Amino acid sequence: MIGLEDLVKDKYEKIGNHVLSPGESVGKGLTPEAAKDLGLPAGIAVAASLIDAHAGGLGVIGADVKGYNLPCENEPITSRVAMICGTSSCHMGVSETPIFVPGVWGPYFSAMVPGLWLNEGGQSATGKLIDHVVRGHVAFPELQSKAAASAHSIYTYLNSHLDLIKKSLPVGFLTVDLHVWPDFHGNRSPLTDLTLKGMVVGLTLSRGLDELALIYLATIQAIALGTRHILETMQAAGHHINTLFLCGGLSKNPLFVQMHADITGKPVVLSKEVESVLVGAAILGACASGDFVSIQEAMAKMGKVGRVVQPNHEHKRFYDKKYEVFLKLVEHQREYRSIMNSF
Repeated sequence: MIGLEDLVKDKYEKIGNHVLSPGESVGKGLTPEAAKDLGLPAGIAVAASLIDAHAGGLGVIGADVKGYNLPCENEPITSRVAMICGTSSCHMGVSETPIFVPGVWGPYFSAMVPGLWLNEGGQSATGKLIDHVVRGHVAFPELQSKAAASAHSIYTYLNSHLDLIKKSLPVGFLTVDLHVWPDFHGNRSPLTDLTLKGMVVGLTLSRGLDELALIYLATIQAIALGTRHILETMQAAGHHINTLFLCGGLSKNPLFVQMHADITGKPVVLSKEVESVLVGAAILGACASGDFVSIQEAMAKMGKVGRVVQPNHEHKRFYDKKYEVFLKLVEHQREYRSIMNSF
C-alpha cells in the first residue's frame, strides 16, 4: 500500500464494497435531483456502466452472425475478438476460465461480458500513427490539395492512388521492400516495452505522392502485423480465436480493414452501427430496464452485422514473409540497443 491504508478500513466502506455487474440496475433509479437536471422521469433505470472501449466491445462482439458463413457461427463468443480502432486500439477477447496472457491485461472477471473473463491487448498509437506519418511527409501539401480538389478525404484519395500505382500487383505487395515497426509510442502488447521506438526500413530519396502512399500502406500493414502478434500471443496462452469484430474510426477505412483480414488470415465483421460504443451503452440500459434478461441476449438482438470482409488466402505467403521481417525488426532494435549500451 502507498498511503491508501484508510481505503481498506471497515470493509472498504470509503470506496464501496457492493459490486454490480455491467447492465445491472443501480439503486432505485434516477434520483429526483438528477431527473430534474436531465429532463427525465425520476426513477428511470440507471445501469452499471463500462469504460468506453469495453462498451464498444459489448456493442459488436455478441452480434448474431447466422447466415454469414463465418467460422464463429454456432461457436461460443470466446471464439471472437473485438477491436476498437481509433487514435489507439484495443483488442478484447473473453474466456470461460481465466487465461493469463503475457503482455496482455487481465484476466478480469465480468469486466465486459458478465460471467466471462476479459483479456485486453492494445496498441498505443494506431490512428495517431497513421496521421503522424501522412501529415509529416513532404508530399502532404500535394495530397491535401488533390484530395480537396476531388472532394475526398486524404485517406480515400491515398487508397485510390495506391490502386493506380499497383499495376498488376495486389495492392499490399507494393511494400515488398518497405517495412515498418509501428511502436513510435512504445509497445503496450504483447511486449509491454515503452522504450521501443518506431522503425522504417527501405526508404529512398523519392519525395512524391507515390512514396507517401507507400509509407501510408506500410504503416497500416505494420499495425495489422502488430494485431497478428497480439492474437498469436493470446492463442498461444489458450484463447481460440477465429473471427475479428471491428469498430471505431479506423474501421471506416476499407484498406485498414482488408489488411487486417489478409494479415491475420481471419474474417473481419463490421458493425451495422458505426458508433458501437453507443450500442454498448444502449445494451446496458436495456438490461437495467428489464427489456432483456441478460447481456448476452441483448448483444445478440441489438448488435447488428453491417459487412463481412474475408481474407484473401492467396496472399498468405506474402504476409507470412512480411510477419517474419516484422519480428526481425524488433529483434534487431534490441540488438542495436544492447550494442550501444555496452560503450
